[in-house]
Amino acid sequence: MTTPRRSARRLVRRWWPVALAVPLGAAAGAGYAAVSHPSYAASAYVLVVAQNPGEAATATNFAQAYGRLAGQPQVLAVAAAETGHSRAEMESLVHGTTSPDAPMIEITGTGGHPQEAARTADAVARSLVSFANASSKDTNVRLVTLAPAAEPDKPTTPSGKLDVAVGGAAGVLIGALVMMTRRRPGAEGVLAEDTTQTPGTPGTPEVAAAPSTPRPRSEEQPAAKAADEAKAEPEAGAKGAPKGEAKGEAKADPKADPKAKPAKEKAPAGSAR
Repeated sequence: MTTPRRSARRLVRRWWPVALAVPLGAAAGAGYAAVSHPSYAASAYVLVVAQNPGEAATATNFAQAYGRLAGQPQVLAVAAAETGHSRAEMESLVHGTTSPDAPMIEITGTGGHPQEAARTADAVARSLVSFANASSKDTNVRLVTLAPAAEPDKPTTPSGKLDVAVGGAAGVLIGALVMMTRRRPGAEGVLAEDTTQTPGTPGTPEVAAAPSTPRPRSEEQPAAKAADEAKAEPEAGAKGAPKGEAKGEAKADPKADPKAKPAKEKAPAGSAR
């Protein structure tokens, strides 16, 4: 067999989990895009206008505040009655976004059809304008509809290209995990061969003998002390008797006593007289 074929077979044996998982993941993503229901999105724009000239910063600040109120129940209740949805459904279908440097609010509505998405966004925009203008005397700003929602031409989800790409990426991940968990053929035989080698065979590191642990001094001292005491007792007994006898003899010897000699010298002197 030629070298290119051998290399190709080796690559196929090693990378077949990835090669199999990527097409399957891409096919799953395409199937999800074909089966799932489409969703459309439409956006309406509301502008915040300051009643006094030169208060652009004030209008921008109120735009931030009213953008947060676009998804609140007091605004969604009126829009829900107009569109026929419940207030809980409107909370999941509508959301508002603002710009940090412009007094404008973007209200996005979603739906299963283009007309439904545009109608939902326009209903919430009108409800927000009427809610904010009710207190315009206190805030000194007014809200006006800048642009109504337009019906979208294509759905936002699902996206066929995006779903296929996500499925392919998931296939790469799954294939890589399978490759990591697989055992290479012959690994068990090599492991068994390594374990059966003796320490003296070449290629196998010899295991050094474990050094004998010395006994701690706390255990050696009592034994040494007992042995020394046993040796000291016979020697003390042997040396004690001669010393005692020598002392007794030294006391009994009159020559060793200096007082005994003058007494012997005086006795003959008295007898002579």
